[in-house]
Amino acid sequence: MAETLVTIRAEIGASVWKITAPAGTVLAEDEPIVILESMKMEIPIQAPYAGVVIEILVVEGQQVEEGQAVATFRA
Repeated sequence: MAETLVTIRAEIGASVWKITAPAGTVLAEDEPIVILESMKMEIPIQAPYAGVVIEILVVEGQQVEEGQAVATFRA
């Protein structure tokens, strides 16, 4: 299987509440990479498939816009 590198993006504008998978973390499909917080709701950004987090592009407490890149991920 060829490796696939993808950019993980925020689905809504929110603040980064918690980074649950720093760079180098191996994840299964649907495991959270980053958790956003908006209006007291936690919104996980999940791994699209099994793979490795290559880089986290945000820091905890940072405001992100809808569509902003938050991480890079490799299958």
